Amino acid sequence: MRHRGMRCWSVANLVSNAGTWMQLTVQNLLVLHITGSAAATGLSMSVQAAPALFVSLLGGAAVDRWPRKLTVAVSQALLGAVAFTMALLVALDRIDMTSLLVLAAVTGVIATVDGPACALLGNDLVPMEDVPSAIGVGALVHSAGRLAGTALAGVTVALLGTGAAYAANGLSFLFVASVVPFLRPLRAATERPVAEVRREPEPVRTSAREGLAYFVRRPRLMALAGITAISSVFGRNYGLTLAVLVTGPLAGGAGSFGTVSTVLAVGGILGAVLGARLRSPSVRTVGLLAAAGGLLQVVAGLSPSLAVLLVLVLPMAVVESVSDTAGTAVLQTDPPAHLRGRVLGVWSTIGTVWGLGGPPLLGLLMQTAGARGALVTGGLLIAGSVAAGLLLRRRGGLLPVAAVPAPDGDVPQRVALGTAA
Repeated sequence: MRHRGMRCWSVANLVSNAGTWMQLTVQNLLVLHITGSAAATGLSMSVQAAPALFVSLLGGAAVDRWPRKLTVAVSQALLGAVAFTMALLVALDRIDMTSLLVLAAVTGVIATVDGPACALLGNDLVPMEDVPSAIGVGALVHSAGRLAGTALAGVTVALLGTGAAYAANGLSFLFVASVVPFLRPLRAATERPVAEVRREPEPVRTSAREGLAYFVRRPRLMALAGITAISSVFGRNYGLTLAVLVTGPLAGGAGSFGTVSTVLAVGGILGAVLGARLRSPSVRTVGLLAAAGGLLQVVAGLSPSLAVLLVLVLPMAVVESVSDTAGTAVLQTDPPAHLRGRVLGVWSTIGTVWGLGGPPLLGLLMQTAGARGALVTGGLLIAGSVAAGLLLRRRGGLLPVAAVPAPDGDVPQRVALGTAA
């Protein structure tokens, strides 16, 4: 935060995140009002998330090809236009499910470019050694914006109506777009070395396939994907598992789960602060934190009372948040600068897969083993998988990261291989 550009960007992101969570909260209520169907609410969320599954690779390639500040400014302005369109339709009482789903899909498509562009622009505002801290600040801003936006949504709808929440989100996007021109990146992160430009033709270095190939060939990124996938499916859907545990075996009500959710949010903020202090995050760090979270989850699943659960929930949220920050730092700093957008696009695609497939799998496990059984089984699976991976790597069953030529700065792999030869 000692960098002026990062301070301005954090304020803009806080405003934007609050606006986004206002809209997400109101959108769910709006769908329920229009259709009276919880299934339709889930459909609207899936429609908005679906573009990340199909076009994130193209979005990441666009981020690597286009000027970053311009990309962020344009994508934020387009998201603002969509939000204002929704506000107008709601105000005129012309909104229906078809138009809502179409606008949700458009928002999802724009987000496939906006997400990685905003993440990488934030990293450009600080020196390389401060990137993990910048990512931690971003996680903190996201958590604070979520709390503020969810709270403001209810107040805004009560006082000004549903359309006002969409309009407020539109203004938040325009605010970010107006801040971008004044940001001064500390390094030209998207520039490529002259030698690299000579070696690679334009179609190759801007293709989505290059990012996918890089991701698949990097054992540390594949290991990160595996750890995050099993943690996301069996260990992070606390909104589902803890809700069933609190209202079922622990005989609590909606108020009790609200308390648990608040403690989770506080733990997320604390974890973001701690994660911002990481200097050299690694996949091993992510794995150890995931294993620790899995073991805490096992104990939480055996909680005899709500009080014991509340004591465990805070460290669970802290560990999850620090692990997320460390994993994001690895993901955004491992690739060479010219591939980072595409690598983030790959990550968005696979993240959408486990985001859509995880809840049904967890629901099936809960139906079979109950809430306690799902928490205990999931926690043991996470800790056991991480332990097995570390043991296998120690015995030489996995290719060590050092054996794969990693780019030095922005030097391409072929140049590194040639130098080594």
